Amino acid sequence: MKPLFMSALLAVLFVLPASADTKPAVKTEIKPVVVPFELVSSGHFIVKVKLNGHGPYNLIFDTGAPTTLISPRIAKDADLVGKAKDKPIIPLFGMMGNVKIKEFEVNGVKAEDVGAQIMDHPTVKLFSKEYEKTHGPIEGIVGFPFFSRFNMTVDYAAKTLTFTPNGFVGEDVMQAMMKAVMGASGTPAPKIVAPKALWGFAADKKADDEADGLDVTEVSPNTPAAKAGLKTGDRLLTVDGRWTDTIADLFTAGSLVKPGQGVAVTLKRDGKEMKLTLTPANGL
Repeated sequence: MKPLFMSALLAVLFVLPASADTKPAVKTEIKPVVVPFELVSSGHFIVKVKLNGHGPYNLIFDTGAPTTLISPRIAKDADLVGKAKDKPIIPLFGMMGNVKIKEFEVNGVKAEDVGAQIMDHPTVKLFSKEYEKTHGPIEGIVGFPFFSRFNMTVDYAAKTLTFTPNGFVGEDVMQAMMKAVMGASGTPAPKIVAPKALWGFAADKKADDEADGLDVTEVSPNTPAAKAGLKTGDRLLTVDGRWTDTIADLFTAGSLVKPGQGVAVTLKRDGKEMKLTLTPANGL
């Protein structure tokens, strides 16, 4: 499926211990729910959505969208306009702010307190114009704040989505990024990565470089990288099994490694692929 947005998704499972004063909890099997979707010629999914019982409305289900969008028309229909917050000074594309939807339902699969932005996104309007005659008006996009709560499987042949609740409640990634960029007063920037391990090398990539990996541009002496055998000029391919095709990839991979934890580093040197074990030290 072609994403309308780019995003990185997370899944977290929480386990709560039983109290010593209570009987052990009976494990309840979480059953997956299978729902249909309509596959259009662009490769996108159209699903039926209800907002607090109002609807159904046609929305695009986009696994690459960091936010959920609903049109002003259905926001008004579901009595959400007056509850919008963080209204923009310049309401481009009919932007009316952000809302928490108490019950957000996709083809019968429900989630509570789902964040959404009210706006007439131009891409959505183009989709609506393209498919309105065959599917009806398209009124928004179902994104990360909803689907991050489920493990999902897509069956293209059967045109079904399978949802299994995972216990995770994700924030609106786009909204958090916008607040950080705009320097919203009193709003902490989202913590993207917080590496505490000291590696001892630098890497970079030229703007026109489309090949896999990053160039190691510097290896500091007497550091974990130097001790592992990493050299300036190496082409870094993976760290701990994660691709490092961009600087962002490298920082993400590094942030997931604890100090003292040895990890496999794959690289190319003189045209030959090789592996090293690098153990980062404690650092800030």
